[in-house]
Amino acid sequence: MQIIEEISKNRINKSASGSMLQKICLDKLQINPLPNHKSEIWRMANKSKLARFLDYKLNHDFYKPNIPYENESQNVIRLIIGDNKKINIKEQEWEIKELDDQKILNLIQHKLLESDTTQNWSALLNHLLTNEKNICGLNISGRNLPHLEIITNSKNNLFNSRTLILNIEKNTEVEISQINLGDDNCSLSNSSYLYLGEDSQVNHGIVSYGKYKSHLINSLNVFQNKNSVYNLGSLQFKFDFARLEININQIEGNAKTNIKGMQITQDNEQISTYAKIAFNGPNGFLDQLNKSLARDRSHSVFEGLIVVPRIAQKTDASQLSRNLLLSNYAKIDTKPQLEIIADDVKCMHGATISQLNENELFYMRSRGLTLEQASKLQLRSYYQEIISFLPISKERWDLLALLLNNK
Repeated sequence: MQIIEEISKNRINKSASGSMLQKICLDKLQINPLPNHKSEIWRMANKSKLARFLDYKLNHDFYKPNIPYENESQNVIRLIIGDNKKINIKEQEWEIKELDDQKILNLIQHKLLESDTTQNWSALLNHLLTNEKNICGLNISGRNLPHLEIITNSKNNLFNSRTLILNIEKNTEVEISQINLGDDNCSLSNSSYLYLGEDSQVNHGIVSYGKYKSHLINSLNVFQNKNSVYNLGSLQFKFDFARLEININQIEGNAKTNIKGMQITQDNEQISTYAKIAFNGPNGFLDQLNKSLARDRSHSVFEGLIVVPRIAQKTDASQLSRNLLLSNYAKIDTKPQLEIIADDVKCMHGATISQLNENELFYMRSRGLTLEQASKLQLRSYYQEIISFLPISKERWDLLALLLNNK
């Protein structure tokens, strides 16, 4: 594993401006360079696929991705992390400006200092390997902002690392889509931090899709202040190995979180979602739905954890996992969990695993549809609930067509 060998031998290059952050991460990773597979969030990870994720040469150069939807719009601001495009825009109702290096360090250093190596291994690795030009930090404020589209990508036969930090100010409303693109035979590490001010609302979509033997580890950390609303839609497919790690902290309670995510696996792929939502004050709300679809000999994993300490009275939280298993050889592991200390809460969790409805397939075939056409109609309905939650227009990213033609 080329990356781990460089960490162990202290051969990772540290840029001057990022040396303090990188030193924190290096010190922690040299103690435990690999995550502990006895840990709950790593025990399902395919060891050989994780080894391949770490076996590419680290590269900091920018490569313009092959984007299928190049059309520009006045209502969309597109950023590709790593291309050194500066953004400082001030309009009458809104403003987007870059964060300086010290502000970025202040926002994430505290979390990394206190982080457990296994629980936060993905973020530690990302910050160690990401150089200054591949860090995007933005301060966002105002209303009626244009849609913000942020793209990260990797290059074939290389390991690329990107970091995104967004500080959403008080009373701000914004739609953000993140597109993670994996090239053939490559690895992409991506860490994102969103800080939501009081009375703010963020509609956030994360779409990750790769190519042959592409690998992705994507960690997401969200911090919500009072009366903030965070809506997250996520979609992962076509990666040989991919992980989405979601950590949401309702700092003082009195916040709302809505999550709808889906992962689709085929061939011998493994794609996972791990979600931890912590309520650290009263009157918190969560509605989470995760879907998995597994074909061939693939493996899909979902693990969710809702943490409700004594201070988080009046919490209302729901976490559901609904899954489709389309092969006798595919595997789906799902584990929604509750960790509750507070005694005045309304919390629920559940999981189902099923197949395509045979009666519906028979009915549609009796009306002249082929088996493939009937199956696609059922899948369209299964996909649409998640796709419609993503703040991404069909004109720019026709996700339903990509999924229905995903073979």
